Parts: sequence; structure tokens; C-alpha cells
Amino acid sequence: PLVLAAQSVCAIAQVFILGLPSRIASVWFGPTEVSTACAVAVLGNQLGTAIGFLLPPVLVPNTPNDIDLMAHNISIMFYGTAIVSTLLFFLAGVVFEEKPKYPPSHSQAVLQTKPPENYSYKQSITNLFKNTPFLLLLISYGIMTGTFYSVSTLLNQMIVTHYEGEEVNAGRIGLTLVVAGMVGSIICGLWLDYTKTYKQTTLIVYILSFIGMLVFTFTLDLGYLIVVFVTGGVLGFFMTGYLPLGFEFAVEITYPESEGTSSGLLNASAQIFGILFTLVQGKLTTDYSPRAGNLFLCAWIFVGIILTALIKSDLRRHNVNSGIMNLDVKAVPVDSPVESESTTLKIQSTL
Repeated sequence: PLVLAAQSVCAIAQVFILGLPSRIASVWFGPTEVSTACAVAVLGNQLGTAIGFLLPPVLVPNTPNDIDLMAHNISIMFYGTAIVSTLLFFLAGVVFEEKPKYPPSHSQAVLQTKPPENYSYKQSITNLFKNTPFLLLLISYGIMTGTFYSVSTLLNQMIVTHYEGEEVNAGRIGLTLVVAGMVGSIICGLWLDYTKTYKQTTLIVYILSFIGMLVFTFTLDLGYLIVVFVTGGVLGFFMTGYLPLGFEFAVEITYPESEGTSSGLLNASAQIFGILFTLVQGKLTTDYSPRAGNLFLCAWIFVGIILTALIKSDLRRHNVNSGIMNLDVKAVPVDSPVESESTTLKIQSTL
């Protein structure tokens, strides 16, 4: 009960952490680097997942004949995690600042001129749910990320079904999935900053994820683990590479709404689909075969492709930064007490 309660607290904390990449990237980085910054932040999250695949089996080996030793090893893992988390907590409190002295972009300068008391979380949620492109992205993001969660959760079961006694290699395949995804995240972030082709890139990555899932499904039972390593890596590359794409695309089509609100809703959608997909895929895998469960996910990814294709690519933040929306913004210190014409933001906006 104590471990379950503690894990519940960590799960609640995760709600506040998963939505940070797009928020931090937008507040601190300019138009030519914001997507890469978001991808790096997502990479950090995936790095933690990779460590989760790698370290626990090493720190807590299976010792069923010595429960005391197992309890000791688990306590070492828990205390180690607590020490690292506490250190990061103090570093964030001491080092981290809420925002830079100067807004890094026109879009951020516009947002920072609005009084905080005028912000309404309820109204922001209402605006987002009235935004049809965002609703389409909300569902398609949930499908893709939920699929990744389901595959990651049931990977060991799928591998052991066809490769008996290969639990260790199942963990390594999971690690390959995540590490390849980290590379995919960075490449996708760099590509977005270079091209600003949000919808096109998102759709292409979605299609490639669908193809990767089909290949993974029909090669899983060939009897060659090396093939599973390769197909799992390809699958992770595109599925995880999609994460920063979804965050950044959402910020673009929902500006000037808060990045934290849009990314929070995306993560909520991902968790809901992840739970449902894991339950259904697990049932199909147990009652029929891993192929049946994977084909179920393939069908949903195909639905996600259609929804992504229907999204209207209205890049509001990019348009503001490019001056397309008739903005003339001069960046000044956001906490400047001087209100003369030379030190204030001059904004003429048609938003």
C-alpha cells in the first residue's frame, strides 16, 4: 500500500511535467529553435524511460529464493530515485527562472503584454474545444501516443509469446524502441525549425509509423530476434518522433492560448487512449495472438492518418513571428518600470 500510494503521487506529478516541453520551448526560444528545444525536452523524458528499461533489472535482479535481498535491492532503487529527484527539485528552485528578460519572439512579446489577471483557464479550455483543427489533432495524437504506450507496456508479453525465455532481450528491444525514438525526436524537431512544415511532417511521420507497425506485426513471429530489434527500432523512431511534432503543431494552431493547456489536453488524450488500447490489445493478445492485438492498433493508426489529413494548417504563431498578421513588436524587458514610448511594446494586432 505504501509503494502504491507513493507511485500515485509520482503519477500526479507527471501531469505537471509531461506538458512542460512546448511551454518551456515557447517561452525561452526563438522561432528558429523552438521546435528543436521542444524535441530536446521530449528527449529528456524519453531518456528517463530508457533508464527505466535498463536499470531496474540490474538493480533488482530476480531472487525469488531470497525475499530479504530483493527487498534490500528495491529499497536501494527507491532511495536512489528519491535522492536524484530531490536534487533536481532544489536545482530547479535555485537555478530556473520563469521567463527570460527579453521575449525571444514576437508571439511571446504579444502574450506578455496581456495582464495575468485577464487569463481564464476555463475560457482557454472552451476556446480549445471550439477549435476544430485542435480537436482533430487531440484525437490523432491520442491514438498515436496511446499506441506507443500500449506497445511498450505489452512488448514483453508479445516477445515471450514467440521467443520463450527471452525476457532480457525483450527489455533490450524496449530500450531500442526508446533510444531510436530519442533520435527521431531530435531529427523531427530540427526539421520543423528548418521547414515549418508542421502538417506535412506530422502526416508523413504518421504514415511511416503505420507502415512500421504493419512491418513489426507481420515479422514478429519469423523466429529472428534481430529482425524484431530492427523493426522495433524503426517503430520507436517514428512513433516517438511524433511527440514533439504533436506538441508544436498544437501550439501553432491554438495560439494565443497557453502552451501548457494545449499540451496538457494532448497528454490527457494520450493517457485515455493508452489505457483503452492496452486493455483491448492485452485481451486480444491473450485470447488470440500478438498479431491480432497489433492489427487492432494498425486499424486505429489508419484512422489517425485520416484525421491528421483533415487538419487545417493554420500556423498562427508562425504568422505572428513572420509579421503576416500585421504585428509590429519591439522586445523590451518584460519587468521594465519605464513606460516611455521607447521602452514599451508597440503592438497593432488584428488577432
